[in-house]
Amino acid sequence: MKYKHATSFTFEGKRYYIKANTVEELYTKKANKLRDLQENVVQYDKRMTLDEWATIAINTYKSHVSYQKDINYTYNKHISPEIGSRPIGSIKAVECQAVMNKHAGKSFSFCDHLRQYMKFIFERAVDNQIIPFNPAKNITLPKYEKGERRSITDHERKHLLAVYEKDRHFLIFIIMLKCGCRSKEARELIGRDIDHENRLLHIRGTKTKNSDRYVPIPDDLYEAIKDTKPFNPICTGRSDQKIDKGVYRHLVKSLRRTMNISMGCKTYRNKLIPPFPLADDFVPYDLRHTYCTDLCKAGVDVRVAQKLMGHASIQITANIYTHVDTDEIKKAGRMMQIYTESQQVSTSFPH
Repeated sequence: MKYKHATSFTFEGKRYYIKANTVEELYTKKANKLRDLQENVVQYDKRMTLDEWATIAINTYKSHVSYQKDINYTYNKHISPEIGSRPIGSIKAVECQAVMNKHAGKSFSFCDHLRQYMKFIFERAVDNQIIPFNPAKNITLPKYEKGERRSITDHERKHLLAVYEKDRHFLIFIIMLKCGCRSKEARELIGRDIDHENRLLHIRGTKTKNSDRYVPIPDDLYEAIKDTKPFNPICTGRSDQKIDKGVYRHLVKSLRRTMNISMGCKTYRNKLIPPFPLADDFVPYDLRHTYCTDLCKAGVDVRVAQKLMGHASIQITANIYTHVDTDEIKKAGRMMQIYTESQQVSTSFPH
């Protein structure tokens, strides 16, 4: 649409252009625009940068959620450097896909969260009529790493407990091991979640309707956490702050390093020297898997284990139980093989 009249003005170093069909309308629009700028009213339009809109969207729509810091961290770390300075109305779907593709090879969880956060930011812009469509709507996940869950070995358990004795900031991993928490669940625990009378821990999970649950606290763990004040986090970082996603990543890195050293890995100028004794596939989620296998080996009924794990389906728990049973069967087979071979060696046959 072409307008008959146009004018412009500068406000705080930025040029603004006004168009209208009549002179009266032109100067009314100019006066209104200037008033809005002077009153610091945010102008929501497609010319604002993605960074500007992301800040507004996250603070407005996600201010009440516990993972707001995680969204901010992911956006600032992985989205903003790529397209954050661009006008939101100029960003194309192919550019959003390119942001995703740069993270090929990372975990499914990471890639899925990145996709969800990007779609959320643009979708709220559509809702507010800032842009006509969501350029991230149809982006697909790149090829991601699908980690296999496993139980930790007795050797790994020994060194995990050993490094925890020297550094109590690794408490979060001990809780994951002994109470079956997901990492996010362990990070959210506060003092009031401890049921002192029954020695139970209230895990306020939100992943499924079964995630909110109570689990027993082993005596040694109870002694370590019993004095936590009601609204203080049970697990803290090295500066005694609540563990957000960024702090958690640093703790995981520190745990792997410390366990490697505990297992005998040498260092030079504060850097680990290969080979690394700790298995490459060791991840903290294995601790939760270990808790489930421990329940199986202790003879806990699979239906009870499902409640303690907070699994949405008993089949998920049963699959872990079946895996443990298979391992036990294989172990029995190896023991029988060793026994049979020993009998053949010790038995003398007449010639």
